[in-house]
Amino acid sequence: MDTTKLIEHLLKHVQLDNNETETIEKYFTSKTLRKKEFLLRTNEVCRTENFILEGCFRTYSIDENGFERTLIFSVESWWIADLLSFLTERPSSYNIVALENAKILQIKKNDLEKLYLEVPKLERYFRILIQNAYISQLERINQNYSLTAEQRYHLFIQKHPDFVQRIPQKHIASYLGITPVFLSMLRKKR
Repeated sequence: MDTTKLIEHLLKHVQLDNNETETIEKYFTSKTLRKKEFLLRTNEVCRTENFILEGCFRTYSIDENGFERTLIFSVESWWIADLLSFLTERPSSYNIVALENAKILQIKKNDLEKLYLEVPKLERYFRILIQNAYISQLERINQNYSLTAEQRYHLFIQKHPDFVQRIPQKHIASYLGITPVFLSMLRKKR
């Protein structure tokens, strides 16, 4: 199991010695998913935190009218999970599906808790990630209220130019809160 990308990502936020990296590595398992395979389905309990080595994932819910609402896309060197379900051990409200063939590293909740005790620096690492994710979500909420659909689309492709090639347009439209037809019009206009 290759944990190089994980360790490199950790080292961007906290300093680790060789013993700490070896300790971290022993708690993770690897998993491969095929395109369109689910990592998590609605009403399942999220049992793992997942670090993406390869691939792209989409987290979404389905509303009472059957419409899919994309919450987030996740790619290499990002973490993916339903954190609420993972922490509370309650059923998830989300689906997480691989948009491409993918490889991930997984850690279970009880193992993560043990790891926090053995390598306390990881609590700082995850605190930093959660703070950044919280800020990002607040910015997204603000953008949804204050920007037009066209402005949100331009900001999306500015922040994530590679997503446009990797993610089907219907999912990008769902993420932006617009119809695929309207997204097509915006793309032609650009």
